[in-house]
Amino acid sequence: MGEKEVESLVARTISRIMIPFIQLFGIYVIVHGETSPGGGFQGGVILGTSMILYGIVYGLSKAKKRVSKKHLIILISLGVLIYSGIGLMDMLSGGKYLQYDSLPLPVDAHETTALSILGVELGIGLTVMSATIILFIYLAGERIGAGMDNW
Repeated sequence: MGEKEVESLVARTISRIMIPFIQLFGIYVIVHGETSPGGGFQGGVILGTSMILYGIVYGLSKAKKRVSKKHLIILISLGVLIYSGIGLMDMLSGGKYLQYDSLPLPVDAHETTALSILGVELGIGLTVMSATIILFIYLAGERIGAGMDNW
C-alpha cells in the first residue's frame, strides 16, 4: 500500500471486476437495512472499503484523484443533515425525534415509517462511507508521508 500500483495483473484485474459488485452490495445493504440485517453503518463501511481496495491496488495518489476531500466532507455533512433533518421534521410534525410515522407524507403510516427509515439509513451510509475513506487516506498517507496536507 503506497504511492505505487500493485504490479500483480491478477490483483488489478480482480479488483477491477470486484469493486463494482462490492459497491452494489453496499447499496443493497443500506437500502434493505429496514427489513434485513445490515443498514446504513454496515453498507457505508462496505462502500468505503471498495475505495480502500482501489487505493491499495492502484495506489494512494490515484485514490486521491478519484475522490476529493471537499466532496467527501460535503457527503459527510449531507448524511448528518439527512439524519437530523428527518428527526427534526418528526418533531415539527408533533411527534418525537425519529418517531418516523409522524411525518406528513401522503401515504399510510407504515409506508411513512419505511420511507423515513430509508432516509435515515441513507444519511448514515453517506456519513460512514465518507468517513471511512477519509480515515484510510489519512492513515495510509501518514505511513508514506503523503497524508491530508497535499490532498
